[in-house]
Amino acid sequence: MDTGLNDSVVLVTGGAGGIGEAICRAFASEGCKVVVHYNESSENAEKIASEIDGFPIQADLRDSQKAISLVNEIVNKFGKLDICIANAGYYPPEPLPLWQISSDRWNQTVSSNLNVAVNTARSFLQEASRKGSGSLVFIGSTAGIYGESGHSDYAAAKGAITSGLLMSLKNDVSRIGNVRVNAVAPGWTITPKKIEQGVDAKLIEKATATMSLKKLATPEDIATTVVSISSDLISGHITGQVIEVAGGMEGRLI
Repeated sequence: MDTGLNDSVVLVTGGAGGIGEAICRAFASEGCKVVVHYNESSENAEKIASEIDGFPIQADLRDSQKAISLVNEIVNKFGKLDICIANAGYYPPEPLPLWQISSDRWNQTVSSNLNVAVNTARSFLQEASRKGSGSLVFIGSTAGIYGESGHSDYAAAKGAITSGLLMSLKNDVSRIGNVRVNAVAPGWTITPKKIEQGVDAKLIEKATATMSLKKLATPEDIATTVVSISSDLISGHITGQVIEVAGGMEGRLI
């Protein structure tokens, strides 16, 4: 199917990670010029960019001014920015109940997820308001929809992105014109980091217990959905929606 994305300029924040890399490669396969954003993973970002004829760029998106500079640099280089995939985020590795989560961890998780998404959206939508068009896609999580024991900080941040922030922004941009704001919420996804942490049969059984499709997603499953929802040709009348890519998940086991 023709996506109509050929020659689009696409920013993928956190583009050097597992899902981010798959998203970058999926857009490149559609003929897009892909900007591979990273904060610390310079080696992988440069490798991906070189393989897809993309452009690596560094920014700490927790800083709102650096987020604005990032978008300005992209527009100065390519003359436009059509699509922004707000994928960058942080998942605390240690599961803890709320009463054991320190204020420092809570603030770091919120800053590295919600604040990063806000700064990214603000910067992109300033450009979209000038241009009069654009597609913004947040990468949320089913943790933000169903909750996740041991990660209330992450679930709260992702939930805020795909509820209050998403629904407000899709209304804010209505005054601009052809600007759409949507979100994709992955469920259990097999990324290289997950594989490093260990994925055994017991974990898969627990993860898929509430799923209609008894399998875990791949980064490519997420990426193809992101490309589809970004395309005005395919999804031009869709905005303010959260698309779960989670195998029919209906909740998480405690």
